[in-house]
Amino acid sequence: MIRFLIKDTAKHVGEKLKVSGWVNVRRAHGKILFVDLRDISGVLQLVFVPSNKEAYEKAEKIRPEWVIEVRGQIVKRPENMINSKIETGQVEMSVDELNVLSESETMPLSIETDGYDIGEEVRMKYRYLDLRRERLKNNLIARYKLVKFIRDFLGNEDFIEIETPILTKSTPEGARDYIVPARLNPGTFYALPQSPQQYKQLFMVAGLEKYYQIPRCFRDEDPRGDRQPEFTQLDLEMSFVEREDVMELTERMFISLVKTLYPNKKIQEIPFPRITYKDAMEKYKSDRPDIRKNKDNKDLLAFCWVIDFPFFEKTDEGGWTFTHNPFSAAKPEFREDLLNKKNIEKILTSQYDIVLNGSEIGGGSIRNHTAEALEKVFEIMGYKKERIQQNFGHMLEAFKYGAPPHGGIAPGIDRLISILQNEPNIREVIAFPKTGDGRDFMMNAPSEVDKKQLEELHIKIAKKTKK
Repeated sequence: MIRFLIKDTAKHVGEKLKVSGWVNVRRAHGKILFVDLRDISGVLQLVFVPSNKEAYEKAEKIRPEWVIEVRGQIVKRPENMINSKIETGQVEMSVDELNVLSESETMPLSIETDGYDIGEEVRMKYRYLDLRRERLKNNLIARYKLVKFIRDFLGNEDFIEIETPILTKSTPEGARDYIVPARLNPGTFYALPQSPQQYKQLFMVAGLEKYYQIPRCFRDEDPRGDRQPEFTQLDLEMSFVEREDVMELTERMFISLVKTLYPNKKIQEIPFPRITYKDAMEKYKSDRPDIRKNKDNKDLLAFCWVIDFPFFEKTDEGGWTFTHNPFSAAKPEFREDLLNKKNIEKILTSQYDIVLNGSEIGGGSIRNHTAEALEKVFEIMGYKKERIQQNFGHMLEAFKYGAPPHGGIAPGIDRLISILQNEPNIREVIAFPKTGDGRDFMMNAPSEVDKKQLEELHIKIAKKTKK
């Protein structure tokens, strides 16, 4: 007999079915035993009566979170026993057979509540149990639906999904890299990608024109609020476009996503307002302005674009560094200043950030597509020719062979879904998150590795000396 998902049982009144899942609760009313059985699709009430001695005696012994398999007839509930709060509330199973598949010890945490009151360290240590919580299950399902929507939407726009390498080269792109020792090349290292930035631009050189993927990105940053050392983003790039083209596509995608998946939510203003960086800082004192007219309304979504960012800012040492991305192009009217390295403090970049309810959920730009322009950016930052060639020679070389104008954007999946699900932080929408300082209590990572493994990698751990 095949197993039926609980959500489908209401369609089979009068039939004998097999269902499996976890025991939510067991209760007795007189001599009749009731068990609420849970699987990923829902909850079904099971009924055990003394006349079916074998199944009844087994049911007396089962406890919450035991995994069981039952067979029986789906029957309609009495009128006064209907539960309108669940999908299967009009039916129940009269159980003939019960088989215990797995027992459970007493749970180290409760999963009946929303879980916000439970310490994060405990929840992360037992995350596989925490994920049995209805709220978290729904968050992961919502995340799957959101990613599927994006894939379908971009597929219909003639984008193609292409994977990029996880083991790549360490280059200065803003944050600190996670590095990976290369055993076969002692003394050298790969880096985990902060983003697929360079690869997606090389796709444009390759003539692929419309690329996207849903990549994992890695940044070894100091603890900073609601951040994760690894995160997921939508990464897309388009050839032969200007800023308006990328912003129009992104805006249309988000509007369609909200209307399709979150019809109960209201977008405050369409088209999304555009605010210059200068105005945002003057009016909101932030480049991530929260422009909601009613911040008490949890279903109000206030999108906006922030544009016209300064390209460069002063470093503590008095030099120049990029504000967003060294691969961005200057706005067309500032291109000559960039090429001539003049009026640096006044150069505006083609960067555009999309903000939702006071959180930056994505950023992008039109890119430099000539070797000359990209080189000037690094020269302004004080890089010598040798370093530019060492770190970015592959990009400069590629741009010599006919690179089209191109641009893209990279919205953060974690941030977006956490806001749409009304969650307080991104850890609530990530299956197995880490703490703010990058620890994984469940896997006990990071951890030391075997001495032999270090020797194979030609790595020696130096003990820090006390000053």
